[in-house]
Amino acid sequence: MTDDPRPAYADVVVGDELAPLILTLQRADLVRYAGASGDFNPIHWNQRFAVSVGLPDVIAHGMLTMASAGRVVTDWVVDPGAVLEYGVRFTRPVVVPDDDEGATVEISGSVSEKLDDNRVRVTLVARSGGVTVLGKAQAVVRLR
Repeated sequence: MTDDPRPAYADVVVGDELAPLILTLQRADLVRYAGASGDFNPIHWNQRFAVSVGLPDVIAHGMLTMASAGRVVTDWVVDPGAVLEYGVRFTRPVVVPDDDEGATVEISGSVSEKLDDNRVRVTLVARSGGVTVLGKAQAVVRLR
């Protein structure tokens, strides 16, 4: 037995579920992310502008949603350097209302395929407001 917290390829089977992540995004989170990323598009902070371009309200940055989903993988694999590939399609926006509750994003993942060279494919599901917000969300990681 080892004290190494990283998952071992030999111990992983297709269907293994990763620990889910439930996060709440509020408008203040979007402002902080805009500052960190340099993405100050008004659809992420100005309700009047967001509605004028056809959105239901202010929306979270797609890359913030993508990065949050990636946390499920990096938390599981422990070593972020083990992530070899990661990609998503943005299917629907995460609408962030201006209230005390914000938007809840629920992210889950599971091992969907064992590959060669100690690699596995992980498929992720991200949902907010009852709809899937990321499509084809997958990562390939190398395990020990």
